[in-house]
Amino acid sequence: MPVFLYTAMDSKGKEHKGKLDAANEAEVTSMLKSKDLFPTDIKSAKSGKAAPKSAEGKDKPKAKKQGQGLNISLGPVIIKTKDLTVVTRQLAILLSAGLPLIRSLRTLERQSKNPAVKKTLNETAQSVEGGATFSEALAQHPRSFDKLYLNMVRAGEAAGAMEIILDRLAMFMEKAARIAGKVKSAMIYPAVILSIAGLMTTGLMVFIVPKFKTIFEELLEGDPLPDFTLFVMTISDIIANQILLVLGGLFAAYVGFKLILKTQIGRLSFDWIKYNMPLVGPIVSKSTISRFSRTLGTLMSSGVPVLNALNIVKETSGNEVVSIAVGKVHDAVKEGENMAGPLGATKVFPEMVISMIEVGEETGKLPEMLEKIADTYEEEVDNAVSALTSLIEPLMIIGLAVIVGGIVIALFMPLIKIVEKLGG
Repeated sequence: MPVFLYTAMDSKGKEHKGKLDAANEAEVTSMLKSKDLFPTDIKSAKSGKAAPKSAEGKDKPKAKKQGQGLNISLGPVIIKTKDLTVVTRQLAILLSAGLPLIRSLRTLERQSKNPAVKKTLNETAQSVEGGATFSEALAQHPRSFDKLYLNMVRAGEAAGAMEIILDRLAMFMEKAARIAGKVKSAMIYPAVILSIAGLMTTGLMVFIVPKFKTIFEELLEGDPLPDFTLFVMTISDIIANQILLVLGGLFAAYVGFKLILKTQIGRLSFDWIKYNMPLVGPIVSKSTISRFSRTLGTLMSSGVPVLNALNIVKETSGNEVVSIAVGKVHDAVKEGENMAGPLGATKVFPEMVISMIEVGEETGKLPEMLEKIADTYEEEVDNAVSALTSLIEPLMIIGLAVIVGGIVIALFMPLIKIVEKLGG
């Protein structure tokens, strides 16, 4: 039976090391939990790597020495969302096992192989050791921890239930990542097809069409080409002979688009188009509603006041149309109104969402109702993505056939004229 080396902690934060005979890591974890130990590291003895040493051992000065050689920083350290989700989940587990916050942070720092995570956890632990609250320590890294994260941590500090809040936060981040991943994966296939179609069209325009142009000029002896053929050959000339101008124009358009998106009216226009365009619009609207409901429900169930929660949702919605709508709802709620009425007046959210929120307010179970809305719309996003994926394939095939077929027709039209001339 395989032998595993483990490092684990008990409920008092004391570290234990040893080895166990087990079939796999899951069995080791189960055996340790039966002894009221929380595993922090499990490795196969065959790898020849010993389990991490205690923070009180000889590793501590060595780590300090290594840190001195990495003192140069090229900019603010940013933890990626995927890594932050993992850290949040691990921190929630450690705290729920009874470990103190600082010890939990140091444990995760010691285990992490990601330099950004390691540095951020080290600085956060140092701030907490210096007397700062956890939320104050996290606020020193605004590029890694957004307002949603900070406000939920503050709510956890106020309620004395940090492990519960972090668990909810990790669950929220995992579901948000899952729905974003599904939308992105659905876009991969059309992106690949469009890229292949673009390369094929460019190849035809650069290498094939110019050769036919030379043939036509010799055989037609001054007779004019059909208009459609002239149009295709003009595009071919531009692509083949003025490629730098074409690339420069595309780059200028991209830069102009980015500059427009930096203005509020530009973001609003683009988000409105995404929200209402065919095929993609339903996915965008459903995923936005799911994000709104999940964020607001998570914040309210964590103890964040409704006005603060609406402000956070407004700033983290990711869609200017929804952001403006939530801002109007915030102002109405501030004046003493319920949420459902002003939300319906924005004309952004479907009637079903408005009705469910109204029921949630009447029954005093708004956070639970928002979670149900989020679950419902996540399923609808899955269905919409599947429908879009099944629809895109035939549309792409038709589009590619039209482009290639158009080029072929443009080249055959003069050939018919040449054959008629030779026959005459």
